[in-house]
Amino acid sequence: MDTPVDVVHSMLTVLFSLVGAHALWHGVRSPGRGRRDRVDHLLHFAMSVAMAAMPWSLGRSLPGRTTAVLFTLAALWFPLTALRRRTANRAAKIAARLPPAAGMAAMAWMPRTHHGRAVPSHETLAGGVPAAHDTAALGHATGAPVSAAGVTALLTVYLLTCAIWSLTRPMPSLRSATAAAHRVAATDPYGHVRDGAMALGTALMLLMPH
Repeated sequence: MDTPVDVVHSMLTVLFSLVGAHALWHGVRSPGRGRRDRVDHLLHFAMSVAMAAMPWSLGRSLPGRTTAVLFTLAALWFPLTALRRRTANRAAKIAARLPPAAGMAAMAWMPRTHHGRAVPSHETLAGGVPAAHDTAALGHATGAPVSAAGVTALLTVYLLTCAIWSLTRPMPSLRSATAAAHRVAATDPYGHVRDGAMALGTALMLLMPH
């Protein structure tokens, strides 16, 4: 770990690994869950693994277009499966599935942001090309269009909002509240902490070089 960025990446890797383990456990071992819930958890597991690997050499070897397509389909899975049944509260059901959809969309968006990693000035790339050349290329890559920066900012703000909401719902002071959402949160506090940690980590990854 040469830089503070590497330290943050390591912390995020641990976070996503824990989230992925929890999602896999519930997707495979939890009894009484329907097929949709199991697919939800397995998608979260796949995203956690990809996010944990993304800052490192293994993650950077993943094909960007394939990753974007797969996680775009995953993002569509969440709202579309809420339309399966006609119910009076369909809009609320769709809204409840937007946070994980936004996380999948952020994962699909990241390969398009072309974040780079800082290279120490004394290093020389393979083939004798000075690191300064790579730094210049990085500066060119970071000149992304305003529209791309806007998409990144929108996803980041939304995911941070979702993270705060998920992480505060199961707080002990809220468990005695009469609101239905708080009563539901009290029945699955670990699930909401997992979702909040996933949203928070994803928001940070949108802003971090990788």
